[in-house]
Amino acid sequence: MVEEQRSRVEQAMNKMVNEIDMKHLRRMQGAMHRCAAKCCDNNDLSVERVHHCVENCSVELNNAQKYVQGEFEHLQNRLQRCVMQCNDEIRDKIGPNSTDAEMSQHTLAFERCAAKCVDSHLGLIPTIMKKMSEVLSQGKYQKQ
Repeated sequence: MVEEQRSRVEQAMNKMVNEIDMKHLRRMQGAMHRCAAKCCDNNDLSVERVHHCVENCSVELNNAQKYVQGEFEHLQNRLQRCVMQCNDEIRDKIGPNSTDAEMSQHTLAFERCAAKCVDSHLGLIPTIMKKMSEVLSQGKYQKQ
């Protein structure tokens, strides 16, 4: 059951990454490469100036990618904290002389709790996606 939850989270996160990439980051990446190509096409610039120009072309994309990565990490950390809370609650219930039957019950209780964590955090994805899309569309990630 734990593997099933892990797979659900992985699939949802991959879907988020692909959607953000297709809607926002890929367009920015294309603009970055077009900008860098213009830098390289300018024969009036020194090597250092071309290098600096190319670096400047990537600033917006780098900032956007850092923002997206931070949002993903925040969601993953929240989910991990929730699962750790489940783990702590179950550990508090386990006695030194717990029987195999009791341990099986505790394992099931943990799995149910972890599944609730996954369900609730996956339920946040549409809201997070909307926020990220708005932030990326407005270019506000640079200030974050």
